[in-house]
Amino acid sequence: MLLVNKTDLFRHHMPDTLADRIALGIVRAGASMAGALFGGRYGHRVVVLETVAAVPPMVAATLLHLKCLRLMLDDRGWIRTFMDEAENQRVHLMSFIALAQPRAWERILIAIAQAAFYNAFFILYLISARTAHRLAGYFAEQAVRGYSEYLIRLGSDDRSSDAAPASAIAYWNLPPDSDVTDMILAMREDEAIHRDLHHAFADALAAGQAFPRGNA
Repeated sequence: MLLVNKTDLFRHHMPDTLADRIALGIVRAGASMAGALFGGRYGHRVVVLETVAAVPPMVAATLLHLKCLRLMLDDRGWIRTFMDEAENQRVHLMSFIALAQPRAWERILIAIAQAAFYNAFFILYLISARTAHRLAGYFAEQAVRGYSEYLIRLGSDDRSSDAAPASAIAYWNLPPDSDVTDMILAMREDEAIHRDLHHAFADALAAGQAFPRGNA
């Protein structure tokens, strides 16, 4: 299994190909639209985005599972890794639901966005798994930046000292008196790990390998 370097929180993968540049452009365009749509309502923004963030790892796990069955390959633990990531993203969502309940129009947006993104990402993965993983890696990079911006905003907000939900404290094994800031720090580290895993998988596929080797 890949060993992830957690020390470089803001690591950025420079695009290697036209497909990489397109993937990065899609992520940046999506971030701009989310910023324009939600403004400073970071909690609501996170709730909507986390509902689609679990799509890439679930699609990857499903199609990798089928590939390993078809080719009779050992997955080296990667199917479980991607399923764990999908679950992790769901926990992110449920933790924020305790802080920011989505409005009616946001629930409609979530349903539409999830359906559209799942099908689009599924098709992209069938066409180019490498590009799909690169796109997921750039999404995670953007999530690291987004959570960092949220932390800065919380620094001047009274809600920074609000208690973290009990479910979040249990999931991340945080101290009992942890606040929202502690929870978001844990989430940001999760996203940095997801970033490195997806970029490493994309690099491995580009090199003609079935699975990554060594350190991210």
